[in-house]
Amino acid sequence: MTEQRGRATRQAAAVREALARRDGFTSAQDLHAELRGSGATVGLTTVYRHLQALADAGAVDVLRTPDGESVYRICGTGHHHHLVCRVCGRTVEVEGRAVERWTRQVAEAEGVVDVDHTVEIVGTCAACVSPPPPS
Repeated sequence: MTEQRGRATRQAAAVREALARRDGFTSAQDLHAELRGSGATVGLTTVYRHLQALADAGAVDVLRTPDGESVYRICGTGHHHHLVCRVCGRTVEVEGRAVERWTRQVAEAEGVVDVDHTVEIVGTCAACVSPPPPS
């Protein structure tokens, strides 16, 4: 049992560290390929399990791509929303005070408590709209 626990801890640490090296969002499959390429012995199911545990703990952000795939990245602190480029995936964390007020008002008007919400703003960033000319 101790060896299994040690292995799981090493694998969890490997997943966290690989995700922390990424600048933006990444899929479990891409993360798994990176880990396997670096010699880590970790299965895809294990990567998914550790990513879900990190998401449940609030340590990673999870977005769903237009084709339905979940992508992950290390999360900033505090409640926030995302502005995501649909072309390159560049993501900016943004506050949404107006969204927070509106959410509270709607919930209060309907008598709903313990409300949570997710807002993702998707568009095309300036760099993708007008890419630099070829050199």
